[in-house]
Amino acid sequence: MRLQKKSTVVLTLSLLIAVMLWSQMGMYLAHLLFGVNVKVNFFRFCISLFKENTLYYFLVITFLNSLIAYAILISMIKITQQFFLSRRFKARLMSIRNISLTASVFQDFHPQNQNIIVIDHERAMAFTAGFRRPLIVISSGLMNMLDHMELRAVIEHESFHQQKFDALKIFVLQIISQSLWFVPVTKWSYSSYKLLSELLADQYAVQKTGSELGLGSALLKLIKKGFSDNPTPVLVHFNDGVVNYRLQQLVDPDQVMPVRLGLITIVISVHVLLLFMGMVLLAIT
Repeated sequence: MRLQKKSTVVLTLSLLIAVMLWSQMGMYLAHLLFGVNVKVNFFRFCISLFKENTLYYFLVITFLNSLIAYAILISMIKITQQFFLSRRFKARLMSIRNISLTASVFQDFHPQNQNIIVIDHERAMAFTAGFRRPLIVISSGLMNMLDHMELRAVIEHESFHQQKFDALKIFVLQIISQSLWFVPVTKWSYSSYKLLSELLADQYAVQKTGSELGLGSALLKLIKKGFSDNPTPVLVHFNDGVVNYRLQQLVDPDQVMPVRLGLITIVISVHVLLLFMGMVLLAIT
């Protein structure tokens, strides 16, 4: 429950910052492109602090326009890329789907959501893909590696991601962190939510299976396999020390996970946001 509250706070914080800044960018663009008279706008107020036809005015307007253009372009590029890549990736998955193994998963594990497939692939892989209707994908290589208890734990882990639409949330946080790079807390929110989502999925798997043994054993097998082979998609969440926290949670579930903002991140983000709010308040008066 504690981790769930942290993940909600992390997600909400990033979304609030994004809505606040993106709305201001939208109002600024409405004024710039269509002549809409917007009184409360941070970017417009920044420009109004400088006299027109001066070097400082030119530098400020160039910086703000570049900042907004970058935010819009990076968001559009990422969304467009993801749209086409997702369609191609899903088509590829369906082309290597193993119908008999998929049926055996339904028969043996009775997943709550029927949106799950098994693909023919020698590497051990398990992941959840898709935004609107998340799809759990299990490879035949993973099924050959794990026993019944371990495989159930992995499926329950991915079921949590599926139910919570974690793939969509993480993608949104990634766009926010890249488009609003000047607010460091957005990057922290992105990395922290990825970690928290993995820990929460592990907790869910343990709760559903009734023991840490299945998940712990599966993780150890996958780690061992990852060191002997090239990294595979199932090991994506093992990067940046995530696997250490996951194993630590299995050993000591009551230990507090260090998901905290760094001092430098806090200082820079607070100053940026205070400047932002201060400019808005000055614009009102």
